[in-house]
Amino acid sequence: MKRTTGQDRSTTRNWRPATQAIRAGTWRSEMGETSEALFLTSGYSYDDAATPAARFMGEAEGMTYSRLQNPTVQMLEERIAVMEGADACRTQASGMAAMTAALLCQLSAGDHMVAARAAFGSCRWLGDHLLPRFGIEVTVIDARDTRAWEEAIRPNTKVFFFETPANPTMDVADLAAIADIAKAHGITTVVDNAFCTPVLQRPMDFGIDVVAYSATKLMDGQGRVLAGAVCGSEEFINEKLMPFQRNTGPNLSPFNAWVVLKGLETLDLRAQRQSENALALGQFLEGRVGQVLHPWLDSHPGKALAQKQMKACGPIFSFVLDGGRAQAHALLDGLQLIDISNNIGDSRSLMCHPASTTHHNMGPEGREAMGIPEGMLRINVGLEHIDDLIEDMDQALKQAGL
Repeated sequence: MKRTTGQDRSTTRNWRPATQAIRAGTWRSEMGETSEALFLTSGYSYDDAATPAARFMGEAEGMTYSRLQNPTVQMLEERIAVMEGADACRTQASGMAAMTAALLCQLSAGDHMVAARAAFGSCRWLGDHLLPRFGIEVTVIDARDTRAWEEAIRPNTKVFFFETPANPTMDVADLAAIADIAKAHGITTVVDNAFCTPVLQRPMDFGIDVVAYSATKLMDGQGRVLAGAVCGSEEFINEKLMPFQRNTGPNLSPFNAWVVLKGLETLDLRAQRQSENALALGQFLEGRVGQVLHPWLDSHPGKALAQKQMKACGPIFSFVLDGGRAQAHALLDGLQLIDISNNIGDSRSLMCHPASTTHHNMGPEGREAMGIPEGMLRINVGLEHIDDLIEDMDQALKQAGL
């Protein structure tokens, strides 16, 4: 296997995002294939005993075991790193494997983490339940309040963890301001960027240290496989994340890596069109429902910040019905085109009720504190014709009494 012509990092970093998503990190075998090869192998053989010895000692490059290296997986890692503007990337078996690895690889008993109040339910579970079991303290704050980050710092604070826009409240946090506070105190910032991907938002451009992904979402984009990724400096990836991943094994399969590689080829096109559709649908809903939480609408308090940090609004937003859970479920039941599903980033339009699905495990008090009312619905707007989506939403709203 060898990298294709022009694949040195100085060249690929100068390519535009759409080009990076198709070409960056491409290797080719002696067959000269144009599409990335799929290496379905767990291990590798060697010509002599000295070769694996040198590789395991780190004295020679080459594959040793697919828990550590696989050509297909490494192509995906190189591509994501280039797109993110990161030194390096390691992929994982799922988005939550990526979030867990990004935190546990650097936190120990006695450490303290500051985390955002609004987050995906499983991310909150890490901070609310898992980390405290291992003696890691967690303080939860409103990520939109920049002062709250500094006020929450303790002598043992090691990590700031948040996402922007947040799931499902669409809170927008100031990446640059939070990064500046963290750097002043020697704290590592970890951002979940799954709602945007690097084609819409690059947190490292604003000073963020580590960016984690559920590549299951927009990167695959068609609801086919689970995948995760963590991007950061060479030091972070190789000295902190790699030992954790090597010995715990949350690795991505070569097949899933290949599928995500194919998804990345159309990521820029999908993200832009889905953003356009999401904005149009959000505009349609304004005035029709109690509240629309969309970062590109004038009604969103974080619009100016969102437009400073993001290239487009993304496919996901939330809205709130005054009739609570009953009315929200009635609207879902009335849908004919849009699917009821808790996935996001898909090319199909999907909608769910967070209080009874993605955030049900937080309980009523936890959801209230996070800002998730019973009438909230979260939608991933897909690639269908916008007029068909509006017509389906319109008839479902009528069935729900709106």
